[in-house]
Amino acid sequence: MEIYEAITRRRTIRRFAQRPIPFKALEKLIRGARLAPSAANLQPLEYLVVDDQQTLPSVFATLKWAAYIAPAGDPPPGFRPVVYIVILVNKSIRDSDYERDVGAAAENILLAAWEEGIGTCWMTSVERKKLRKSLEIRESHIIDSVIALGYKAEEPRIEELTNSVRYWKDESEKLHVPKRPLKDILHRNKF
Repeated sequence: MEIYEAITRRRTIRRFAQRPIPFKALEKLIRGARLAPSAANLQPLEYLVVDDQQTLPSVFATLKWAAYIAPAGDPPPGFRPVVYIVILVNKSIRDSDYERDVGAAAENILLAAWEEGIGTCWMTSVERKKLRKSLEIRESHIIDSVIALGYKAEEPRIEELTNSVRYWKDESEKLHVPKRPLKDILHRNKF
């Protein structure tokens, strides 16, 4: 798959097939994240991969899914993620202004996963205290976000934004996601 094709075809997935993801594929995603740009090349990010079947439910319980269509956007039993990647920031390296590092690394994960046929949902609405306790994450690390992963069990559709950014599900449970048109966001030479 070409890079631009992956960028234009990648969608957030909230329903996942219940097939395990080989750890080798997960290592590939973290290698891609590790090579993302990092301010001053400080590289403060670390990644906690959760693929243990007994631990997955405790991570799921800390996440808020698809607020616009809750609870319809919550993955139902039988369609929940099979892996989570928790993006952590090592405070001894950097404790502020790390958000761009996270964005670059997370996008690398999302695109590399898509290339592998793996769907993702990147979330920042996380009950961090509960997650920290459940996964025994030390206070030396900031919990930035969580990426849910699994092979896709849905195909969301992009719509031209008309009057609202709110995504929705139609009568057949297909997710529709409005995006601003290029003509509204592209400026040339002068604003």
